[in-house]
Amino acid sequence: MIKAAIFDMDGVLVNNTDVHIKAFEVFCERYGVKDWKEKLSTAYGMGNDDIMKLIMPAEVLREKSTEELGEEKEALYREIYAPTIAPVKGLEALLKQLRDAGIRCAVGSSGCKDNVDFVLSHCHIQSYFDVAVSGDMVTHCKPNPEIYLAAAERLGVKPEECIIFEDAKAGIEAAHRSGAAAIIALATTLQRHELEHTVANLIIDDYTDIRSLKDLMPSGIVFGDTEGRKTD
Repeated sequence: MIKAAIFDMDGVLVNNTDVHIKAFEVFCERYGVKDWKEKLSTAYGMGNDDIMKLIMPAEVLREKSTEELGEEKEALYREIYAPTIAPVKGLEALLKQLRDAGIRCAVGSSGCKDNVDFVLSHCHIQSYFDVAVSGDMVTHCKPNPEIYLAAAERLGVKPEECIIFEDAKAGIEAAHRSGAAAIIALATTLQRHELEHTVANLIIDDYTDIRSLKDLMPSGIVFGDTEGRKTD
C-alpha cells in the first residue's frame, strides 16, 4: 500500500532545464570554460559537487571550493528564473489528489536547500509537502539512494510504501535502489525514447496525463493512508 509520494524537483516540480543551462552558460563564461555543454549533458540529476568536479578546470577548483562555485551558479539560476517560474502543468491538481487520499508528500532533490525553498515558495506549493530533503542535507547525492531513503524516513514510511517522481537517469537509478514501489518518469529533461530504457514504471509528459491515482501504479498496488483508506 502506498502511503507517500516523493518528488524530485528539477524537471519534476518545475520544467527548468533550459534555465539551468542558461545559468551554466553565464557561469562558465565567467571562468572561460568552453567544453561544459557536453559534460553537463551526462550530469543531469547529480549534485553540484559532482557537477563542478566534472566541468570546472583543475586550476579553478584549486582556487574555489565546489561549494562556493555551486552557490555562485545557483544564485544566477534563481535570478534568471524568478520572473517566469511556474510548476509543471497539472502538478497542483495531482498534489490535491494525493492530499485528499491521505498520501504524504516530500521533495527529494539533489539541488541545494535555497533552490528547493525558492521553487516551493515561488510556485506556492509549500503546503502540500511535509518534508524536503536537499542535496546539501545528505552525504551522497543521486544516483546514490540516500536522498530518497532520508525522505522516506522523515515521512515515517518504508521506501517500498513510496512512489517516486523523477526525470533524470541518475534519479531513476536512485529511486530504484531505494526500493520504491513505483517510479514515474517525466519526459521533461530527457526524451521519451531515452526514458524507455530505464526501470521507470510509467512515462508521462506532464501531470495532465494522470486522470486518477490508479494511473500511477502497477497492477495490484493501491494508494491508502495509514488507516487503510483507499482511493477511488
